[in-house]
Amino acid sequence: MLDIRAQIAAELDLNPSIVQNVLDLFAEGATIPFIARYRKERTDEMNEIVLRELEERFTYLTELAARKESIISSIESQDKLTPELRAKIENCLLKTEIEDLYLPYKPKRRTRATIAREKGLEPLAELIRSLNNPSAKPLELEPEAAKYIDEEKGVKTAAEALAGASDIIAESIADKANLRAYIREYIQSEGQFISKIKDDVPEGSTKFEMYRKYSAPVSKVAPHNLLALFRGETEKVLSLDLEFSEDDIYDYLATQEIKTKVPAIRDFYQAMLKDAFNRLMKTSLVNEVRAESKLQADIGSISNFETNLRELLLSAPAGMKPTLAIDPGFRSGCKVAVLSETGQFLAYEAVFPHQSANQRQQAANTVKQFIKKYNIQLIAIGNGTAGRETDQFVIETIADLEPKPIKVMVNESGASIYSASEVAISEFPDLDITVRGAISIGRRLQDPLAELVKIDPKSIGVGQYQHDVDQKLLRKKLDDTVESCVNYVGVDLNTASKELLTFVSGLTPTIANNIIAYRNENGAFKNRKQLLKVAKLGPKAFEQAAGFLRIRDGENPLDNTAVHPESYPILAAIAKDVNIPLTEPTKLGSQLKQTDIKKYITDTIGEPTLRDIIGELEKPGRDPRAEFKYATFKEGIQEITDLVVGMELEGTVTNVANFGAFVDIGVHQDGLVHISQLSDTFVSDPNQIVKVGQVVKVKVLEVNAQLKRISLTMKTGATQTERPSPQPAERSPKPQLSSAKPSKLVTKTQPVQESNQPATLADLQRKFGKKK
Repeated sequence: MLDIRAQIAAELDLNPSIVQNVLDLFAEGATIPFIARYRKERTDEMNEIVLRELEERFTYLTELAARKESIISSIESQDKLTPELRAKIENCLLKTEIEDLYLPYKPKRRTRATIAREKGLEPLAELIRSLNNPSAKPLELEPEAAKYIDEEKGVKTAAEALAGASDIIAESIADKANLRAYIREYIQSEGQFISKIKDDVPEGSTKFEMYRKYSAPVSKVAPHNLLALFRGETEKVLSLDLEFSEDDIYDYLATQEIKTKVPAIRDFYQAMLKDAFNRLMKTSLVNEVRAESKLQADIGSISNFETNLRELLLSAPAGMKPTLAIDPGFRSGCKVAVLSETGQFLAYEAVFPHQSANQRQQAANTVKQFIKKYNIQLIAIGNGTAGRETDQFVIETIADLEPKPIKVMVNESGASIYSASEVAISEFPDLDITVRGAISIGRRLQDPLAELVKIDPKSIGVGQYQHDVDQKLLRKKLDDTVESCVNYVGVDLNTASKELLTFVSGLTPTIANNIIAYRNENGAFKNRKQLLKVAKLGPKAFEQAAGFLRIRDGENPLDNTAVHPESYPILAAIAKDVNIPLTEPTKLGSQLKQTDIKKYITDTIGEPTLRDIIGELEKPGRDPRAEFKYATFKEGIQEITDLVVGMELEGTVTNVANFGAFVDIGVHQDGLVHISQLSDTFVSDPNQIVKVGQVVKVKVLEVNAQLKRISLTMKTGATQTERPSPQPAERSPKPQLSSAKPSKLVTKTQPVQESNQPATLADLQRKFGKKK
């Protein structure tokens, strides 16, 4: 049977012993963030990206091995397992290959071939097979077939006998693994997706208009295009076909299966092969290619979603400062909530600045009172309906204040989802849903990661076709992304919510609840050791979680760093040697930089861990996220009708897709910077240029107020003002989560190719550019 460890090592170009170390750690219950951060000696400093690829390939090959055992057992029970067949099955690396090999032995329903065998036509089929050879002598089939006429069995004519024999041979040929593999690959490489809008759908009346007469190669269709095609088909707007040259398939089958020169046998085989393909192979193979194409489109879309989500979660926090949060509204008013520097809800008031001059003045007075009473340093304004109008109101209100609070427009996508969620209800059972929304907006400004983990990532608004892709795969990849980001940043043990704690390495929802309960009953944690007093948090969970949990102003300054408690003893010994107390971690870190750390290497703590410790001690408690920056929207530009071609603006990237990036410029409708307008040079992947949350300068290219379409450019004269935030791990290509064998790890992300007929600007904006 296949050596999974050796296979993964070969595919990913890794040392087999290192692969075994990682697999052992997985078996011990270690999480990927923990392994990547605290077991570098055992993994040769493997990063999270490679660890996840290894995990996914291990899962795939393990499932494949189980399937192999099941198939071998099934064929063996039929007394049809040969040494050659066993070897082929055991050496398979793809699920499609193994299913092709199993197909001839797979129990079938009653088929035409089954019925033909029941009629006693198997000998006739064998005769015809025997005649299919280069040395066969001329022979007429009708007389031979006539010998099998048997009205009792339902064979009334020689033609019926030949038809039955054809069914038997056709089924055996349709089950051949090598033929199916070739045809499948041919369709994938040469096929075309062809779509048409149905006749009863008037022109210009559907969001799928660009697909009215559309074609794209199966091998090159862009993920967003294919997902749109499948959605249009599901909604019965589009008819979608996968077209290819069937004549090429017939020619291929003939060259593979027809060996004789006898005209009668050749004619029989040519007809039979066409029947075998059209009746027994075409539909299943086309469906397999469609499914594989859909999976690849899902992976591309999910990968894009992952990237956007990571950037959003790692957006720079404005900091834990007293905050005034405003959920804007016209008729229903603006909901104003006050939050403390720890995000605690303090006060609330509804104000109505957009209805009359008197009410506007009252609203201004209320806002000023809140600012003075609570020493407000941040003002968070939701960017939805009435957002820009409320922004202008706040500008006027704080114009004469000194010092002025920092005012920021906050993307409120998903805030309404949070407001009505069980999480929000449990946090604020006595508050109205609108107040919860304002609180969420304010907390997003203080710490985006801590607040956004409470919301289903699909509701945050940074994905493409997230409801059309494989939901199980989407959930896993997004959960992996959230887990990665949470552990990369670290969590304040004394302020973290249950939702945030749940994503910490080694912690389950139950343990997270127990931590909150312990904290509520006993007060703030003073040291990491207290975690062992939490119900159901045993030594293994402590090992996995402790390094990612921070305690500010605790008894041990190391508890506010990413230094793992298992390294405290060696660090204490080092501190003693250099005569610097552990209570002065920064000074100790500086001294260690000048010390030969190799002499402190042990069997369990090597140079990589010691380097990490030094880095932590240099800046204990630091936040690895980027410095906080925000876009300043141009005053007087509040509606799409205020825009003028050529106008230069500042905005924030809200979504990055395969075809470009959407930018919030403060007019209720995101503008699109098409991939061709992202840079003066050619761009194959928008993520190489822009990231979600990035502040950019853009120039208006086109405005269509009726269609709510804004075209922007970032070419010369409109440059970026902020580079992307740091990442938990270096980027490397996403593993191919499909039946395809993964290629060896490379250093560059492979861009997704656009189709030959890219979406029009109007279509793209209708699908992706609207505010949530």
